[in-house]
Amino acid sequence: MSIDDREKINFVSTDSAPKRFAGFVSPWRAPLTILVFCGIALTLLWLINIEPFSTMFPNRDFVLSPYDGRHAVSVRIFMLSFYIAFAVGCSGAPMGRLLFGLDLVLTYAALAAALDLANSLLNFYLGYSYSLHFSAIISGLLGFAVYSFKLLERGRMPARIRIERRPIKQSRAILRLAICLTLAALVSAYASGLELTVVDWMRRHTLLGGIGPGVFLFLPVLFGQLYVLAIIDVWRAKAQRFTPAVSIIVPAHNESYIIVNTIEAMDQAAAHYGGKVHILILNNNSTDDTEHLASMALANCTKATGEVLNVPTPGKSHALNAGLDAVQTEYFVRVDADTLLGQDNLSRAMPYFTDPTVGVVGGVPIPPGGALFDRARLLEVLVKHGFYSVAMGAVQGVVGIPGMFVVYRTEHPRYLGGFVEGMNGEDTDISLRVGELGFHSVVDPKIRYISEVPASYTHMREQRMRWFRSIYHISSRCRDLIYADRLSLRGKIILPYMLVNSGRRAMLVPLILFGCMEYFSGFNVGSPIIWQSIVAVMVGAPAIVAVVSALLNGLPRGILALPEYLIFRVLRAYFTLESMLSILIKNDGENIEVAVKRDIVSNKPRKIA
Repeated sequence: MSIDDREKINFVSTDSAPKRFAGFVSPWRAPLTILVFCGIALTLLWLINIEPFSTMFPNRDFVLSPYDGRHAVSVRIFMLSFYIAFAVGCSGAPMGRLLFGLDLVLTYAALAAALDLANSLLNFYLGYSYSLHFSAIISGLLGFAVYSFKLLERGRMPARIRIERRPIKQSRAILRLAICLTLAALVSAYASGLELTVVDWMRRHTLLGGIGPGVFLFLPVLFGQLYVLAIIDVWRAKAQRFTPAVSIIVPAHNESYIIVNTIEAMDQAAAHYGGKVHILILNNNSTDDTEHLASMALANCTKATGEVLNVPTPGKSHALNAGLDAVQTEYFVRVDADTLLGQDNLSRAMPYFTDPTVGVVGGVPIPPGGALFDRARLLEVLVKHGFYSVAMGAVQGVVGIPGMFVVYRTEHPRYLGGFVEGMNGEDTDISLRVGELGFHSVVDPKIRYISEVPASYTHMREQRMRWFRSIYHISSRCRDLIYADRLSLRGKIILPYMLVNSGRRAMLVPLILFGCMEYFSGFNVGSPIIWQSIVAVMVGAPAIVAVVSALLNGLPRGILALPEYLIFRVLRAYFTLESMLSILIKNDGENIEVAVKRDIVSNKPRKIA
């Protein structure tokens, strides 16, 4: 299939922006929001450099207590500028946006004041102060968290469901995580104290942004250890050949350009697998020749059997649930219509289910190559799915396995009521909840399949806005895990981290522009590392992790795409901002912790006719 063919696809569907939760965002919304941000930020930077504000705030930021040293950027000015600009540009009624902006600013100001008060008391009683650099880091993390959780509270989000969580032994996972965290901290501390030529070179070339190597080493060392443990687990889990009958469900909306290739690849995988394979093509309101072409391709299969089921109600989850209802096997595979299975995918995935504690199995999507974003996407999937997701399996911390290719025990999605409809992220939602039932999610980096990558800017924008909005939809629907008293690694650490990271990513482009404004305007002349920090955010740690991920996955050619990947990360951050701007803001916020005790929608097991 040529790139031109892929660009002609009608990729917009009812799933692109669920009407209850997302509004239309024109391509001009984000640039105008960024322009407003730049105006506010420049005004505040100018004000804080003139009397009487320069005397009140000698550190050139809204800092109210004495700190040692200097900071890279004026984090608090940045945060307040972003909050106000975002409230102006987000979706919703004027009153809702005004109250949202006030909530952001006042909450952040209160937390920053509390941090400064603690520093003042420390200085008064013990004669010791935090470093301003440390304060800036904490202020930044608080800023990301305030933004993410206030957006979760004030945005229109899916209703909460009661999460069934079965008690499982987590002592092994907790011990592993504790040991890996300790070792990562020790390695980082040791590296920070070394005077190595290579570290000095990296500092001078901004790969460390003027900061010690320990800051950037911590996460790679932590996840590197977890990755090794996960690979050992995968190796130990190898079982004898296991070939039960399986069904493959494929939601398909206007997929005539690729559906024949998809079915042919499944037939080849079925031949390699050896067990019975039944394919269910779920024709979801298509207006092209998807149904006809799929029927012909299924008739030509030599090993697999199959049929086409028409699902007239628009929406991928409607199609998935129709397929789930039709499945008659103990196991089923969900495959996207633009995914080409590898011959060994079923053969490698199914033996994991000889372990009764395994509930979900997935792999790593590989782009076909040749399109605009394919090279950058290769490094992206190696980092996210081939490294981080694999590593989290070592501590039973996998949140979601992408629906491009994933295997389930049929009883689990049925017990959980099927795939959620009317929101983004139905694949992550079901994997997360199967995990909370006490079953392991396995990501095998050797299970590789080809998954189409949007070939145009417009299609990529639609896809990423849908993907990035999903973390808020999932967190709202599964808020029990975050706010309830029960301990859960996914709920207490991973979901909050994903929310905060989403906030960080939404702010990346404004942060780069803010650093440039400070550097070129001379408003923060006391800081010697502004420009190094800007480059480090874009280059340093992401480049290191990308190279390591490519080598660990045996695809060193991916390193050649490193420049494209780093640029793509900035584009991805811009799409995140657009995605957040699409979230509809309510006039009245809610205390989500209180709302955990109400606002429950029923989640009954799915009954099959």
